[in-house]
Amino acid sequence: MAIPRQLPNAITVARIPLALIFFVLLLLGGTYGLDDLTVRWIAGILFVVAISTDWVDGYLARKYDIVSDFGKLWDPIADKLLTGAGFVGLAILGEWPWWIVIVILIREWGITAHRFMVAKQHIVAAAWMGKLKTVVQGVALSWWLLPLHQFIGEPAWLAVGVVLMWAALILTVASGIDYVVAQVRGAKAA
Repeated sequence: MAIPRQLPNAITVARIPLALIFFVLLLLGGTYGLDDLTVRWIAGILFVVAISTDWVDGYLARKYDIVSDFGKLWDPIADKLLTGAGFVGLAILGEWPWWIVIVILIREWGITAHRFMVAKQHIVAAAWMGKLKTVVQGVALSWWLLPLHQFIGEPAWLAVGVVLMWAALILTVASGIDYVVAQVRGAKAA
């Protein structure tokens, strides 16, 4: 079965407006008086669907051998917009500490800025640790965004959530260090 060559890129690009819609819904459900769990569920499910497309676009590109420089560059950017919206939204709602969100965003956008700066020379694809970091961030954010405490109980939900938050922070910093070390080694080798 053939698929359109631009389908993986179209999926990547679709994550960008989904990030904005998700962010607006998250804030509407939490800070602007719509204290309705339905809005939170919709925002959380939209996030889960959007972050899941990260796997889909990559899978299709690799399976059908249609990996592109556009996808290598924009896929991590779309991920960062979506996860960044989640982190900032949770901080605005007082559910995640701002200092953790700031550390994560500095790492995420610093590496994104570097990718843009070197894009004319070469495209820096995500390494395995960066991919693992994105998965853990997606799981941590999904856990916090979906109002699962209704079913699990507040203490257990909070305990798992805190572990996931710290795992996301540690992997974000570690993968950032890994990225910098790899770039420095690559520059020295060149």
